[in-house]
Amino acid sequence: MENKQIVSVSTLVLLLRELVEENFVEVLVQGELASISRPASGHCYFTLKDAKAQLRCTMFRSHVRALRFHLEEGMEMICRGRVSIYPQRGDLQLIVEGLEPVGVGSQQLAFEQLKQKLAAEGLFAEKRKRPLPEFPATIGVVTSATGAAIHDILTVLRRRSAGVRVLLRPVRVQGDGAAAEISAAIAELNREGRSEILIVGRGGGSREDLWAFNEEQVARAIAASDIPVISAVGHEVDLSIADLVADLRAPTPSAAAELVVRNRLDLERHLDQLLLRLGRQMRSQLVLMQSRLQGLERRLKAPIEQLRWQRGQLQQLLLRLEPAMLAVLTQHRQRLALLAGQLDVLSPLAVLERGYAIVHHAASGVLIKDQRQVSKDDRLRVQLAKGELTVIVSDAGEMSE
Repeated sequence: MENKQIVSVSTLVLLLRELVEENFVEVLVQGELASISRPASGHCYFTLKDAKAQLRCTMFRSHVRALRFHLEEGMEMICRGRVSIYPQRGDLQLIVEGLEPVGVGSQQLAFEQLKQKLAAEGLFAEKRKRPLPEFPATIGVVTSATGAAIHDILTVLRRRSAGVRVLLRPVRVQGDGAAAEISAAIAELNREGRSEILIVGRGGGSREDLWAFNEEQVARAIAASDIPVISAVGHEVDLSIADLVADLRAPTPSAAAELVVRNRLDLERHLDQLLLRLGRQMRSQLVLMQSRLQGLERRLKAPIEQLRWQRGQLQQLLLRLEPAMLAVLTQHRQRLALLAGQLDVLSPLAVLERGYAIVHHAASGVLIKDQRQVSKDDRLRVQLAKGELTVIVSDAGEMSE
């Protein structure tokens, strides 16, 4: 050992690190993910293993952010990176700069993961889908100002529904920052509140070109919209996350425009049919009413003749009324005379006319019917047929039995 050079641990590790890094600048390693760790720093640590060995891996924050999918235990991955040694522990590790799922592309994996996540939250549920307004006067459109989509939408609207107003919020529809612009435009149209329906989309392209409409922030912006949203992304065969979240999916932008004004055209056709039916019914009613009117005209007498007939009737009634009134009056006079005669017969005054008198006590007014009611010197009032007398009894006498 005396003739051998002695080195420190750090020196040996550094030499090994240089050797490894110089010979394994870029490698592709396939294995299964395990022991995934995501500390607050944003880096990601995991183990890549197979049936016989395992390798520690580190993925720095900048590369983690570029991932379109989430790492999960048990995923089979092809890792691209460089081999290095971590001096503090002397561990061999793979510095991962890119990941590709085995058997499925990273975009498809990201699509499926986000689809499952949002479906679990209920963002695709039919019960939260809202019906489109039947006759929108203002349509908000979120798409590129220079793309074919806006041209197709405007062409359809001009042809099928004149007078509809379009509010365009131009955005980038692909590339970095496109998803953020689309989300912001949806939120802006909601804040303005003038649009009654939104069309969000773009024309056809590759899956990479359409990827902005598969971003989570776009999906959540559509779900949070108070205004019903039609998603129109790519061609009919292209299905995006935005299509699943939107209230209605249109296969193309021009089809979206047709869906918006479809109800208006249906109504116009229905109104035309109603007008035709109404015209036929009105003509039928007019013919019927005219026939009835002619019948009434034939039965109706002239007003002057009707008045003359009624005046004649009135004169006849007056002529009959006067004799009838005289007859009734004569009848009542005769009955009155008869009753008066009967009254005279029963009247006490008639008895007095025959020489009789009515005697009362002068003080009390009591009618005298019996001699025993009178005593000597009583003052009596004697009513005659004509006039009265006041007498004083000089002799009451005695009543014989």
